[in-house]
Amino acid sequence: MSEQQSTTPTGLVAFAWALVGLPLVYGLVQTIRTASTLFTG
Repeated sequence: MSEQQSTTPTGLVAFAWALVGLPLVYGLVQTIRTASTLFTG
């Protein structure tokens, strides 16, 4: 039996990271901005 090794296209991996990463970064930035107003007044 020969085992085939499957590979994921690099573009698909980059797209998946962007799909998850961009909203995550946006949420973190909004949280930091909101939290900073609590501490600075």
